[in-house]
Amino acid sequence: MGKVAVGAAAVCAAAVCAAAALVVHHRMKSSGKWAQAQSILKDFEEKCGTPISKLKQVADAMTVEMHAGLASEGGSKLKMIISYVDNLPTGDEKGLFYALDLGGTNFRVLRVHLGGKEHRVVKQEFEEVSIPPHLMTGSSDALFDYIAEALAKFVATESEGLHFSPDRQRELGFTFSFPVRQTSISSGTLIKWTKGFSIEDAVGQDVVGELTKAMERIGLDMRVTALVNDTIGTLAGGRYNNPDVVAAVILGTGTNAAYVERAHAIPKWHGLLPKSGDMVINMEWGNFRSSHLPISEYDQALDTESLNPGEQIFEKMISGMYLGEVVRRVLYKMADEAAFFGDTIPEKLKIPFILRTPHMSAMHQDTSPDLKIVATKLKDILEISNTSLKMRKVIVELCDIVATRGARLSAAGIAGILKKIGRDTLKDGEKQKSVVSLDGGLYEHYTKFRTCMESTLTELLGEEVSENIVIEHSNDGSGIGAALLAASHSQYIGIDES
Repeated sequence: MGKVAVGAAAVCAAAVCAAAALVVHHRMKSSGKWAQAQSILKDFEEKCGTPISKLKQVADAMTVEMHAGLASEGGSKLKMIISYVDNLPTGDEKGLFYALDLGGTNFRVLRVHLGGKEHRVVKQEFEEVSIPPHLMTGSSDALFDYIAEALAKFVATESEGLHFSPDRQRELGFTFSFPVRQTSISSGTLIKWTKGFSIEDAVGQDVVGELTKAMERIGLDMRVTALVNDTIGTLAGGRYNNPDVVAAVILGTGTNAAYVERAHAIPKWHGLLPKSGDMVINMEWGNFRSSHLPISEYDQALDTESLNPGEQIFEKMISGMYLGEVVRRVLYKMADEAAFFGDTIPEKLKIPFILRTPHMSAMHQDTSPDLKIVATKLKDILEISNTSLKMRKVIVELCDIVATRGARLSAAGIAGILKKIGRDTLKDGEKQKSVVSLDGGLYEHYTKFRTCMESTLTELLGEEVSENIVIEHSNDGSGIGAALLAASHSQYIGIDES
């Protein structure tokens, strides 16, 4: 063999060795990166741990904060707002009642015909109206005039035979899902706007007064008999269908809870005790916080960068607005520190809130053998293609960690409420059912979240007590609930039906 051939063979051998070394190096590097990604996931899982012992501490902390919030204004992170609702519907209500549900870029007007115990809801009609964007940042008069006109149009569609006697005003329940300082069952001043509204001259005004003036301007004779928020509406709707309902929880984009308290157990209540002896409390539980909450670095960063740092900590761990964003933040760290999606971080992954909870829920609940839905969501939302099955499994695991923590913390919150009202233990020989009405898209559509929350509540309370605790889906409680509260707080109660 000539010198040239020997040289060439040596070069080839060296090249093969180098290539092999590169492959080994790449494998080592990629297995190193994989180990790094796994380690990020495992650390996160540990931080999110919700063993029953911890959940019991969270439930106890919820009960303690409830007591503190009822004792004095500002005594707790929980506002424990007195709603002035002291008569929940019983099913005996009769007549025609209206509701207005304003809580976002659309509002709904509803008409409900109630037929008493025998006929219940005889007929229910509603119309949805979208609010033009310019009215969301205009003047108070312009917004409420627009709403009053829509109401008047809806009233004009009342069928014959349902017309009111001339001496009776139509009555309306007003669901207003913005922060309000309630001053009576039918008045409350707006504390601040949220959800894209910014109408300065309405802040500090009584929202019922603003609506009433707008109705008067167009000659609509209607009286607002109840001002409530969506959670109290859900409680009223639940109680109307089931007298054992003691609390309501909304788990949707945001989260809140309301429950029935004994009026004498509210030290900060200085008015006359209501005849019923009861008072509905709007907890505003999204603002709950406790040293026992399993908060990770991703939750802390999300909170710091949010519009309301330090506020709504519980909501940021359990509600639909935030679950997908927590998943995105963990994925970003895996992409950044473990090259999980290759050498560059996908551009779309850098965008806050791009991964919404419905996307997360679809990936988490993907039952296809090759996790096709996960692949599709990554491609459509984050523009990440060519993922391996191994990677997709990690993403499902990540969704599971975030959803499980949220569901188990929600259950601990409910257990805290049941403990406060003494429904967390069995009384001798008593088989009193306690029903909690639930509503909201997260609860309704995210099956794994719902089943995990329900099984955790059983785990927390024990099998025996759990037999008497029922979680009931109260669909659209907030709309019909406001009409029912208008009926149970009607100015004509006690007057014989004409």
